[in-house]
Amino acid sequence: MRAGLHVKELIDRRAVLAAMAGAGALAATSARAAPLPDWITGHGQAATPPPVDYLADMYPVTHGRGSDPQHDGWLKTFSNVPGSLASSRGAYRTSDYYWGSNGSSMRLAGLEADNSNADMRAIVVHGAWYAEPSLIATQGKLGRSEGCFVFGEELLPQILYKLGPGRLLYADKLSVAPASPPPFELPPVADNIIRTGATQGSMPTKAD
Repeated sequence: MRAGLHVKELIDRRAVLAAMAGAGALAATSARAAPLPDWITGHGQAATPPPVDYLADMYPVTHGRGSDPQHDGWLKTFSNVPGSLASSRGAYRTSDYYWGSNGSSMRLAGLEADNSNADMRAIVVHGAWYAEPSLIATQGKLGRSEGCFVFGEELLPQILYKLGPGRLLYADKLSVAPASPPPFELPPVADNIIRTGATQGSMPTKAD
């Protein structure tokens, strides 16, 4: 009974978050329909439309220094406290594009108590050299931000285009490793079934 209530609460919470993000999406419809600024496309040309399944794409993103003090590449804690330099857990609504000290960027609005200070802390999406995926191969990890969602500079135009204003962005971490699939086992064979070629006949020389 308690588990059922927990699932219902989770579904209700997701519905509320989706509705909040949806309100922002309606307000931003005209912005998404407008041509992208030159500083997003990079060369003043129309950006290539994203593939239909772009939501399944995965991109490396930094976490805050306050969430990984040892800089071993693993996020330990979240914080919403100004000056913590940590990542904040929870749902965000993507807002408008702007050009700031880190170049092309996107503002974010925190939708939960865990990230309500996102605007005060200037938590945004932007690009930087220390978030380049190639660093994973050479150093085993990305650099750290001050709480922002930082992507590689080459990936950033694609990220900003795919996000767009008025979308839902959720920050969290995996607390439990995904379960390993069970080892494959052949199904049992009934006693009255004779395998081809086991006691009579010949095995086929090639597949059909």
